[in-house]
Amino acid sequence: MKTLSSYHDATVYLNGEFVPANEAKISIFDRGFVFGDGVYEVIPVYNGKLFRLKQHLERLDHSLINIRIAPPLSHDKWEQRLTTLIAKNLSNNTKEQSLYIQITRGVAPRDHKFPEKTPATIVAVSHPFTVVDPNLLTQGAAAITMEDLRWKCCNIKSISLLANILARQQALDSHADEALFLRDNHLTEGAASNVFIVENRSIITPPKSAELLPGITRDLVLELAAKNNIAHLEERISLQRAQQADEIWLTSSTKEIIPVTVLDDKSVANGQPGPLWARMLTLYQAFIHQ
Repeated sequence: MKTLSSYHDATVYLNGEFVPANEAKISIFDRGFVFGDGVYEVIPVYNGKLFRLKQHLERLDHSLINIRIAPPLSHDKWEQRLTTLIAKNLSNNTKEQSLYIQITRGVAPRDHKFPEKTPATIVAVSHPFTVVDPNLLTQGAAAITMEDLRWKCCNIKSISLLANILARQQALDSHADEALFLRDNHLTEGAASNVFIVENRSIITPPKSAELLPGITRDLVLELAAKNNIAHLEERISLQRAQQADEIWLTSSTKEIIPVTVLDDKSVANGQPGPLWARMLTLYQAFIHQ
């Protein structure tokens, strides 16, 4: 479980410097605080090494460009700084980390228009990787569905996550683990995950669009499926189709691949994690540790 102490004891990267987390300061006039005007990225670290760094940085650049913030660092410079940050926070017990990057439009007087010549605020924090609850792997997760009332640019990894937070809390209040969003009665993604179904031994996930975040783990699952001759498709998934699926999965960088065994209080198939999920998790873990 993440605690404040796990952050306070760490070193963070803030605007070009490595500083103790409990000494890091950001202005109350930062547009990230005032407006949620910024983007973020989360990168897993396995055995001390950044995982799928190229793909994560490409997604970060995409988010920045789409909100009209110039990427502040080249990929080579990002790798240097993030590798240094990881090394400063490594110990024998924390070779697996979760690295969080946040970039905002910077400090400026409160005004909706973009400030001129204001440097971006850049923060990177790493902390021990939170182990997935074993019960989610043996028993599966529960999910609920709800109408997606978010904006139309969900492919941008914005720090403005209030709608996602409210959806996740509604799931928890309903004794579920995740909320799955619906647009026009079709699944898009989870509050903090991408979604897959299994149908006739084929894995299916919604196609990339502005309705969902292009997940790094999502893409890797499709890559592994292609390499291992597992049938896979990217197409729209109606709620009715999901309700009749053989399996449902959630994917994310921090949760990896989680089976869903209950959807809207009804069992998915036989209510147990499915065989194709088990195979994909094995392939995924082998890829991580190769």
